[in-house]
Amino acid sequence: MKATPLSNCERRFLLRAIEERKRLDGRQCYDYRNVRISFGADYGCCIVELGKTRVLAQVSCELVPPKPNRPTEGILFFNLELSPMAAPGFEPGRQSELLVKLNRLIERCLRNSKCIDTESLCVVAGEKVWQIRLDLHLLNHDGNIIDAASIAGIVALCHFRRPDVSVQGEEVTVYTPEERDPVPLSIHHMPICVSFAFFQQGTYLLVDPSEREECVMDGLLVIAMNKHREICTIQSSGGIMLVTDQVLRCSKITAVKVAEITELIQKALENDQKVRKEGGKFGFAESIPNQKITAFKMESAAVDTNNVEEQAEEIITKADPPSEVFAKPILHTPGTAQIGEGIENSWGDLEESEREEAVEEEGESEATAFECQKMETEDTITEVVCTKLITGLWLVGLVFLDEPIVLSDSEEEEVVILEPPKKTRTQTNLKQENTSKKAFNKRRKKKRAAH
Repeated sequence: MKATPLSNCERRFLLRAIEERKRLDGRQCYDYRNVRISFGADYGCCIVELGKTRVLAQVSCELVPPKPNRPTEGILFFNLELSPMAAPGFEPGRQSELLVKLNRLIERCLRNSKCIDTESLCVVAGEKVWQIRLDLHLLNHDGNIIDAASIAGIVALCHFRRPDVSVQGEEVTVYTPEERDPVPLSIHHMPICVSFAFFQQGTYLLVDPSEREECVMDGLLVIAMNKHREICTIQSSGGIMLVTDQVLRCSKITAVKVAEITELIQKALENDQKVRKEGGKFGFAESIPNQKITAFKMESAAVDTNNVEEQAEEIITKADPPSEVFAKPILHTPGTAQIGEGIENSWGDLEESEREEAVEEEGESEATAFECQKMETEDTITEVVCTKLITGLWLVGLVFLDEPIVLSDSEEEEVVILEPPKKTRTQTNLKQENTSKKAFNKRRKKKRAAH
C-alpha cells in the first residue's frame, strides 16, 4: 500500500500535537474509538465499525476431506481483502506487504490461539470434516485495520451457525435450517487485538492509532489477548527497541480494553439472538441508523372508510351550487360564436368617426409607403434622370441597365414611369405599391389643375 503522503508541515504539526498529549479527534492517549457491531440477515455476517474504519466479515462452511496429518480435525481458512473502495492506495489483485502481514497476524490470533474447537468440526474421521472459511473485507480505512479485523472475525465466528448433520453407516445427511436448528461453533475464548503506536523511539505512546498517526509513527506493537488475561500473540514492527516496562504497561492496557470489548460483543450477540427469537426486525437495514436520505420516514396510519357515502352526501348538500353554465354556444353574428363568458366581437361595426380617422391616417402613410417602395427598388435602378420640358411639365425617367430610355421631342408628352422588371412580390409589397400609386396619381392631378 502506498500511504497518503504528508507534507513536512503536517508531519511537524502531528508530532507537536502528540508531544503536547493531544490528538486530532479529541481523544486521550489511551482512549479507544467507539466500537459498533451490526449483524446481517444471515448467520455469520456482521459489520464492525472502529471509528470510521469499517470491516465486513462473512463466515461460510462446506464438507471437505480432512488433511492427511489431522484426520479428525476440521479446517479453518482466513482471508482478508483490501479493496480500493477502502482507500485509494490499495491495489486490487495484488498481495502487498501490508496485506500479507495482516493475514498472518489474523491467522495467529484466531487459529494458533486454539479459540475454535476444530475436533468438533469432524463428521466422519478421515473422510469428511467441516471447513470453516472467514472472509474479511475492508470497507473503509481510517487506521488500525488489525484491531477492527480481529473484532469482526471473532464476532462473525461466534454468530455463525453450521447445518446439523447425522451419520448412519457411511451415509451423511445434512439438514436444512427448516428441518433442524443450525449448530453454533464451539468457541473456547475470544482473542482480540489491541494496537499501540510509538513515537520518537518509544517516548510517546498512543492506543488505537488513526490513519494520520500511523503515517508518522516510528513503530507498532500489537497484542492479542482474551478476557482471561492470556496473551495469544504479540508482534512488534517498525524496528524500534522496547524495554520491558513498556511492554508490561501495554499488556495492562490491553487487558482493560479487551474486557470492555468482550462485554460489548456478548451484549450484541445476546440482543441479536433475542430479536431473532421474538421475530423482530434484524439485519443491516434495521441496524444502520437513519441518515438524511432515510430520516424523513412516516409510519403508516389507518384510514376509516366507514360511512363514506353518507359523509359524501353531506358535503355535497352543504356545498354552494355551481355557477351558470351555457349548454349551447351563443351566436351573436353569423360566423361567430361564444362559449361561456366573454365580450362580443365588434371589429365589423366601426363608427363613422373611426372610418374618417382611418382615411386620414391612410393619406398620411402614403408618402411613407412611397419612400419605402423607392428604397426597395434601389438595387435595380442605376440612375435617375430628371428633364424639364419647355411647357413646364416634368418628365421623370428611370434608366435601367437593360432598358435605356429614349426621350421624345414632343411637348405634349405626359409623364412616363418605367417600372423595373417584374419580380415575385409578397402580398405586403403589393399593397404598399398600390397605395403609393394612388397617392402619386392624386398629386399629379393636383399639379395639372394648378397649371
